[in-house]
Amino acid sequence: MSRALQSLSPARPVAAGAARRRAILAILGAAILFAAAAACVKALDGAVPLVQLVLFRSLFALPVLLPLLHRAGGWPALRTSNPTGHIWRMIFGLIGMATAFYGYATMPLAAVTALGFTMPLFLTLLAVPLLGEHVGWRRGLAVLVGFGGVLLMVRPWAEGDIPLGPSLAVLAGALCWALAMITIRRMGEAGESGVSIVLWFAIGSSLVAALASIPVWIWPTPLQWGLLLGIGMISALAQLLMTEAYRAGEPTLVAPFEYSGIVWTTLLGALIWSEAPDRWDGVGALILVASGLYIWYRETQLGLKR
Repeated sequence: MSRALQSLSPARPVAAGAARRRAILAILGAAILFAAAAACVKALDGAVPLVQLVLFRSLFALPVLLPLLHRAGGWPALRTSNPTGHIWRMIFGLIGMATAFYGYATMPLAAVTALGFTMPLFLTLLAVPLLGEHVGWRRGLAVLVGFGGVLLMVRPWAEGDIPLGPSLAVLAGALCWALAMITIRRMGEAGESGVSIVLWFAIGSSLVAALASIPVWIWPTPLQWGLLLGIGMISALAQLLMTEAYRAGEPTLVAPFEYSGIVWTTLLGALIWSEAPDRWDGVGALILVASGLYIWYRETQLGLKR
């Protein structure tokens, strides 16, 4: 028996290493796909109303997400005991999605991506009053440093490449994403399944956006239809890859690669729209990313101690 166990023991580190490599590849793929979806939004150049963008983002994602429902046992998996939680998650998610699309249409791609990474900062702040968590001085200082990076990027005291109004909208969206994450956490703790949370958001946001689109509806051109289809399906695939990444690997391993999205959006912005961040934009983005990574690291260390 002992020999058999010894012969099997090397398989464990091999399997763990394969899972980590799969997680890294999945999160890199997700970051690339999210950047591609953002480029599709920017390529529309505001020709399609914002609510229609939200509609097709949610609607075209459904075919990609339906296999999740099938694996979870079909339509009974959508039963929920927390409809109020789904409504709040949908409201926060819709605002976050709409402001991000607005940012991609009016700002450099890399700047929107960087400002979106303020979500962990807001999440840390909101965890105190909403989740009753204690935030120590290290994470508190990281939050202050991160918002200092935001100030360097936006520079409200000077005219830069990043407009103040859209920047504030993107930051408000990041705040809403943080609220959505807290809502999802509460729903998960109450026993709501991940499939139910994901699909009810896609279904609910599609219905709300469809109603809101009626007064401003325009018929897209064939090229615009292609871009809209790309936004929905690429974003859904990216979300699935991100889910797989965090399922297969530890957060401390996966989170740093998630920030590679800034690299991909910078490249796409430079190649397609000749967007080049200036020195202060770059410094601010680096500070913001560093503070976000430190918060993720500190959260993981505290979780291990608990």
